[in-house]
Amino acid sequence: MSQRRVSHSQSRPSASRQVIEDDEEDLSFTLPSSSQVQRGMDRLTSAEVDRKVAEVVQFILIKDQKKVPIKRADIIKNVIKENRNIYPEIMKKVNMTFEKVFGLKLVEIDVKNHAFILVNNLEQVTDRLASMNPAHPKTGLLFVILSVIFMKGGAVKEAVVWNTLKKLRVDPGERHEEFGDVKKLLTDEFVRQKYLEYARIPHTDPPEHEFRWGLRAESEVSKTRLLEFVAQLHEKEPQNWPKQYKEATTSDARSSQAS
Repeated sequence: MSQRRVSHSQSRPSASRQVIEDDEEDLSFTLPSSSQVQRGMDRLTSAEVDRKVAEVVQFILIKDQKKVPIKRADIIKNVIKENRNIYPEIMKKVNMTFEKVFGLKLVEIDVKNHAFILVNNLEQVTDRLASMNPAHPKTGLLFVILSVIFMKGGAVKEAVVWNTLKKLRVDPGERHEEFGDVKKLLTDEFVRQKYLEYARIPHTDPPEHEFRWGLRAESEVSKTRLLEFVAQLHEKEPQNWPKQYKEATTSDARSSQAS
């Protein structure tokens, strides 16, 4: 008797189909009311809630290793599952755990798609960037790029970035001993991690691209401390750059209020 074989494409959903399904699942999710949350909490013991909180924390920590945003849909689908009616309470406890235990903060950087990243407090991250620790050469390179973008008004043509790196003996056309493929690092890895944005400049022929700060950089990096660092390099005061000084102080004041 012949048996009909199920093709591989039929048995497993395509990547694009999976993305659509994940998006549809998140669109179908609405935040439960306080009464729904309370009913859900009443059905679980405190130990069961704590266990679910720990599972979410572990899931986020693992996902964060790739430094890409973590979607709410993934948290619900892979961890919270049937306990989605107490999602707000779980995430409140998750946030408290990150802040008190790890010194981290879970920040929603994409409200439309409900995507989160983990960030350190501004002082810790900026100190790490400013130190240019040789153990973290990519962090030092990122700090240089962010500095150039900030001092140039928020957007810089990629040609300016490549010329700056060449002055530091880092050629985007050659494989670097520490950074590997430098162009891929900036236009792919740092972009996926939301430290940089890389976009085509409209109406340019041949096409030109520019770099901007990404959402993670905006959340993690203190512009005031960055400007102080640049000022030290030039042996000047931050106020010597009035436009950048005003932007830095305003930006950090907003971040402090949000915290």
